[in-house]
Amino acid sequence: MSEASDGAPRALIADDEPHLAIYLRDKLAAAWPELEIVAVAGNGPEALRSIEEHDPDVLFLDIRMPGLTGLEIARRVAEGVHVVFVTAYDQYAVEAFDRAAVDYLLKPVTDERLAETVRRLRDRLRTPPAANALKSALDALARALPGIAATDGVERLAWIRASVGNQVRLIAVEDVCYFQANDKYTSVFTAEGEALIRTPLKELGESLDPQRFWQIHRSTIVNLAQVAATTRDLHGRTLIKLKARPEALAVSRAFAHRFRQM
Repeated sequence: MSEASDGAPRALIADDEPHLAIYLRDKLAAAWPELEIVAVAGNGPEALRSIEEHDPDVLFLDIRMPGLTGLEIARRVAEGVHVVFVTAYDQYAVEAFDRAAVDYLLKPVTDERLAETVRRLRDRLRTPPAANALKSALDALARALPGIAATDGVERLAWIRASVGNQVRLIAVEDVCYFQANDKYTSVFTAEGEALIRTPLKELGESLDPQRFWQIHRSTIVNLAQVAATTRDLHGRTLIKLKARPEALAVSRAFAHRFRQM
C-alpha cells in the first residue's frame, strides 16, 4: 500500500492532546526530514477518516483517544501499515509493549528514543512485513495488558487522569484501591493517597472491568485485588480491610451477599 517505495514515506499522527501532537510532528521533522506528515487527528474517528483519505505508511497513535482507541484503530488498518503507539504508560506497561514487539514512544518523547524508532521504521519500510504481523503483535499486547482490551470485546478503562493538588497524574486502574463519590467529584484512593476526577461514579463503573471492580455501596467501588479480608462489626455489617490503606470500607446490605463466601 505504501508510497515509501515510490517517494517520501507518509505518516499520520493521532493524539487528543493537540500540543503533544504538534510536539511530535516537530520532533519528527527534525529526526526524519523526508517523512511527510499527511494529517494530524485529534480523535479516533477523525484518524480513521484521514487514514482512508491519505493512505499513510506509518501511524503514530495515542493509545487512549475519544471515539476509538489507538488499539482499535490499529486493528482496523490494512496489513502493511506500520504502527507506533504513543503512550504515557508506566514501566510495567512499557515492558508489555516490549514483550509484544510493538513499537512505542513514551511521553514525553525523547530525541534518543525517537531516533531509534525512526531507524527501525526506515528498515521496515524497505521490506514487506510478514503476513498477520500486526495482528499477532496486537494480540500479544492485549494478552500482556488485559486492561487495554477486555476479553468480552468491550473496551475497559485501564488508566485515569486525576488531579492531585495542582498536578494531573496518570493512574493505572489496577493501582486504585477504591473509588468514592463526593459532591462534585469522584475520589480515587491509591496506596499513595487521594486524587480527584470529575467522572460520576455510575459512569465510571460502566467502564471498569466488572470481574475486578465491585460496587459495595451506592458511593463506593472497590478493586477486588486490593481487598485483604472482610469482617463484621458488632451490628453485623460487612467491612472490607484493604491491603494498602488503613481505613475499612463499609459494604451496604444491597451488596453484602457478594462477600458471604469470602
